Amino acid sequence: MIEVTSFAGRSVALFGLGGSGLATARALMAGGATVSAWDDASRSREKAAVAGIPLVDLASADWSVFDALILAPGVPLTHPEPHWTVRAANDANIEIIGDLELFARERRLRPVDCPFIAVTGTNGKSTTVSLIAHILKHAGRDAQLGGNIGTPVLALDPFAPGRTYVVECSSFQIDLAPGLAPDVAVLMNIAPDHLDRHGSMDNYVAIKTRLAAAGRSAVIGVDDAISAGIADQLDDGLGRVHRVSATHPVEDGVHAVGTELYEVSKGSAVKVADLAGVDTLRGAHNAQNAAAAFAALRLLGLDAETIAAGLATFPGLPHRMEIVGRLGRVLFVNDSKATNADAAQRALGSFDRIYWIAGGRAKTDGIDNLTDWFPRIVHAYLIGEAAERFAATLGDAVPHTMSRTLEAALGEATRAAMADPHGEPVVLLSPACASFDQYSSFEHRGNVFREAVAALGDVVA
Repeated sequence: MIEVTSFAGRSVALFGLGGSGLATARALMAGGATVSAWDDASRSREKAAVAGIPLVDLASADWSVFDALILAPGVPLTHPEPHWTVRAANDANIEIIGDLELFARERRLRPVDCPFIAVTGTNGKSTTVSLIAHILKHAGRDAQLGGNIGTPVLALDPFAPGRTYVVECSSFQIDLAPGLAPDVAVLMNIAPDHLDRHGSMDNYVAIKTRLAAAGRSAVIGVDDAISAGIADQLDDGLGRVHRVSATHPVEDGVHAVGTELYEVSKGSAVKVADLAGVDTLRGAHNAQNAAAAFAALRLLGLDAETIAAGLATFPGLPHRMEIVGRLGRVLFVNDSKATNADAAQRALGSFDRIYWIAGGRAKTDGIDNLTDWFPRIVHAYLIGEAAERFAATLGDAVPHTMSRTLEAALGEATRAAMADPHGEPVVLLSPACASFDQYSSFEHRGNVFREAVAALGDVVA
């Protein structure tokens, strides 16, 4: 745990007692703060009480005693409307921050060499942070991985010389962290997402830009127009901005040509790695992820050979292009983490003969932007609330079945793929939807898919 001493001897209100909220409360208390914690959910309050965290009903509290509101990232800050605790904090004229801001402040107070890589983006950030941490550990370095993925940032091991922090940053977390200052800020890409929480695309872009601007160095994916524009905006000509691409050459940074990665400096390109045969890094999107990881680690001083060796041994990320197994020639892929169309596009672009399981609770973008990948889909099997909407988009372009449930879709897709005499048929769960109509999380949905594939029998992992 990282003790938060920046509020020692002071009083803070804390709202939101999920995993990151509990970790934040413990870190503040360990650092000497007086914490008054609350959550609207009684079950969360019960867990906090068992953990020894003081509970105070903030709805009836005297806010004049608080120096700050520490807000969980899942709680609305501005849209669709500010949470009631946010209004109370604003009325009391106290700052509203989150766990990433506490991490950043504490890091500034510790005069030790602890490199910090922060990664954001609409898609690809979880794979990229996992890849960076894996390569560091493969090289024998002390790497701490957390933030929006897995371990809350304040639950990571304390600051120590040479310990590197690799932190996934959601837009919600960045919005609560005005003092973030990573050594390397990585912006993967930007596509419409979470607009209900940010109010507009302009606000969403501004939040992502803030992180890229805050880094001592910035690695920016330039395969979408918005991110490419941010790279141009932040490029001061002094070598702070490093571009990465899976679609075209860059002048300074890392780009992919097929499966090969090239590092470019002052216009000179050198081949530094080849992703051919690394199943966990299939597809152009993973080439961009690998390029971003490569560029970020070079900025920390790792040599190209060490990074390439780590890339070759990457085990992959659960629920993101995860190869579950094979049944004869049929490959089963769990991409349950693809909760929007932009994420699903990356999986659809990675295979040639796809039996696609899609659907769930649709986000605002639908699947209208996936038409270029329709020729790769042999048949679609639609589930959940979005089934009718997706069927209307697929129309006559893609044969489809209204399977309704994941189990039914898997059975139908498996039978069809097993009968396919061409190439490598792939049964792909890449829903392009949130999971909450039928499952508690994308992890739950992915686990159900894994278990159902294993139950088919004779599946080779």
